[in-house]
Amino acid sequence: MRYIDLYLSGELKKRASLAEEYLNNCNICPNNCYISRIENKMGACYSRYLPIVSSYTLHFGEEPALVGENGVGNIFFGNCNLKCKYCQNFEISQNYKNEIKNEVTFERLAEIMLELQEKKANAIGLVSPTHFVPQILKSLVIAIEKGLRIPLVYNSNGYDSVEMLKLLDGIIDIYLPDIKYGNNDYSKEFSGIKNYFNCAKLAVKEMYRQKGYKIIYNDKGVVTSGLIIRHLVLPNDLAETEEVLKFIANELDNRITVSLMSQYNPLFKANNIPLLSRKLRYSEYERAITLLEKYNITNGWLQELESSDNYLPNFNQNRENPFGI
Repeated sequence: MRYIDLYLSGELKKRASLAEEYLNNCNICPNNCYISRIENKMGACYSRYLPIVSSYTLHFGEEPALVGENGVGNIFFGNCNLKCKYCQNFEISQNYKNEIKNEVTFERLAEIMLELQEKKANAIGLVSPTHFVPQILKSLVIAIEKGLRIPLVYNSNGYDSVEMLKLLDGIIDIYLPDIKYGNNDYSKEFSGIKNYFNCAKLAVKEMYRQKGYKIIYNDKGVVTSGLIIRHLVLPNDLAETEEVLKFIANELDNRITVSLMSQYNPLFKANNIPLLSRKLRYSEYERAITLLEKYNITNGWLQELESSDNYLPNFNQNRENPFGI
């Protein structure tokens, strides 16, 4: 792991210290709320100085090429810097008062990483890590000192700070960002963020600068390094899927692996929003697949979809990087 070399050289401790300074006037994500979280004040993400860990487990619900036989050791961080009205994890992402009780020390976060490694996890999955990057780096130093040696997955919503991502260069093995919207108007209406697409494009460009398009697998067919972009197809084209895929193909690289997700359900507040109050239709996901082909994105990982229209069969049989690897 490259992060071990950075630790041995002293660079990792240096970056952890630098990242922590950003918490004095917090701008570690594009919300730029400038609250002193060092003084334990609460930022726009409803989080203070200590990291919040809602749960951690061996997780088998990610893409199979990440999961393998042993699963990803996912650490689910509480709260979020977005406020998606359809969030499937709303109980931990937007249950702010309840999540404060799940604050943990840096030492405890390091112990969690080591526990997951002991359970033979393929990697440590940092789920919704954006608003805790300095805390993760500080804990990572402790974990490495005690024997952490497996890859790190940065599983974010895409609303990340380029400055923080630069501090993660050489530390994160696998970037797994969402690009939720190709339209800032929809991001404002449904996630409370008016500049999401602008910021997500900059963030993913930085991830691409670090990782390029190539995915590296181990001898068991499990991903150990690379960039995988996720995109959740929403009903009524509210994610502006074509704009997302056009950006990937034209401004990044059409060889990037894209996980095209079909599992939208009208959870949380979505049942009360007419345009979001139903599951995805077969025809809507099929259109998204044709857009992958239109922009010649050859490494598209697809999903199966059951809807009221029809049942979507496995489209992955002839793909270069099949979803069921």
